[in-house]
Amino acid sequence: MDTLFLVVSLFLPRTILIIYYLLHQIPLNTVPFIGDILLTVFIPRALIIIYIAQNLGTDSPWFWIHLLVALAVYFGGSKKYKDYRKK
Repeated sequence: MDTLFLVVSLFLPRTILIIYYLLHQIPLNTVPFIGDILLTVFIPRALIIIYIAQNLGTDSPWFWIHLLVALAVYFGGSKKYKDYRKK
């Protein structure tokens, strides 16, 4: 996998998936095409983690970095949401 893809996907997962799709550079995977589309739209970080697991394995540090970022994003919430909950 391309290091640029791995780094940028930490910050802009949906954007990098669309760019790589348009450049025909999506990593090899076993996800059906409709799955690629749906996961890109709704859960792009999960799709990237699937790509990493299939190409680099779960022993790769990139897999764990992306997994930790995904958990932080999904369970950490945003500042706006936390401010809303305080009221």
